[in-house]
Amino acid sequence: MDLGYTPAEEEFREGLRRWLAATLPTLPPRPSPDDWPARRAYDLGWQRRLYDAGYAGLHWPRDAGGRGATPTQHLIFLEETERAGAPYVGANFVGLLHAGPTIAAEGTPEQRARWLPPVLRGEEVWCQGFSEPGAGSDLAALRTRAERDGNHYVVSGSKIWTSHAEVADWCELLVRTRPIGPDASKHAGISWLALPMDTPGITVRPLRTLAGSTEFAEMFLDEVRVPVANRVGAQDDGWRVTMVTLSFERGTAFVGEVVACRRTLTALARAARANGRWDDPGLRRRLGRLHGEFLALWRLTQWNVSEAQRTGGVPGVGGSVFKLRYSQARQELYDTAAEVLGAADALDLDHEWVRDRLSSLSYTIAAGTSQIQRDIVAERLLGLPKGR
Repeated sequence: MDLGYTPAEEEFREGLRRWLAATLPTLPPRPSPDDWPARRAYDLGWQRRLYDAGYAGLHWPRDAGGRGATPTQHLIFLEETERAGAPYVGANFVGLLHAGPTIAAEGTPEQRARWLPPVLRGEEVWCQGFSEPGAGSDLAALRTRAERDGNHYVVSGSKIWTSHAEVADWCELLVRTRPIGPDASKHAGISWLALPMDTPGITVRPLRTLAGSTEFAEMFLDEVRVPVANRVGAQDDGWRVTMVTLSFERGTAFVGEVVACRRTLTALARAARANGRWDDPGLRRRLGRLHGEFLALWRLTQWNVSEAQRTGGVPGVGGSVFKLRYSQARQELYDTAAEVLGAADALDLDHEWVRDRLSSLSYTIAAGTSQIQRDIVAERLLGLPKGR
């Protein structure tokens, strides 16, 4: 694979840089991290600016409302927006990175027309209703049930770690439309639904994380009626559709964060020089090795995105390879940040690096645990037999 850039791609980069330089100074102040309604408004406002400038859904297919950009243009966009300190997708990440691409790949023309444009225009927010108290890493063990009643499903159960549920308009929801039988696979009988969050019977309770944030919530569903027309894919075929969603979550959703981690590394080296810790050769070696780690992850990202484009737009097993190593590298990065900060400052929750260090602890769990990723790599990439 050619890892260089063509003149056309460099022209795209320069145009993007000019737009960012003109646009970022006009943004309003960022809201408080704890004010989720204000953060929703801020994030959707940024999304609308991207849409008006032609950068929304850059890599989405044109028939899904995107620009149909090449994988390389998409990576240039992520690289330049991170380097410029532009806002992240924020509260809109499930719609833009998970639900939207899944609907683009698996939805009917009517579903694509209804749900994709509002995501791209910054009008609607999605949350993810996958994990349950007894079905996290073993997602196929979910028990939230959906019983068919005419043109609706009647859904009862509970979800946990539902990202941005308190400010979401829609939820990508996994339900069991067929009970787990004694001889049937637990992966059978699952369906993928789009749930309107203003439907009667939904209760949302925010969860406070170790870092003090509340971007996750518990969600309880008590005989919630969801139109059958909101099912993406066939009934009982939701596990296959879910694998499409998770491939996007593991394969491309963390791409921008690799660039952010490389920027953090530069800041760490600068801070170490300023406070005298740069004199420690062991610290310098760790920073150098991490630099190599994140450069390799960026190259792997380029390969994964190119491979996804070649095979129809859905990331493959390479996403699990990336997720597995990125999760560990991110934790190592912020462990090193704590060393640079020193014992006192490493406990200051108001420091951005400290909050990021606490957040990094979740990355070996979120979007599939590292154990799950190892199983996927072993079975689907290396061809090893399934574990008992």
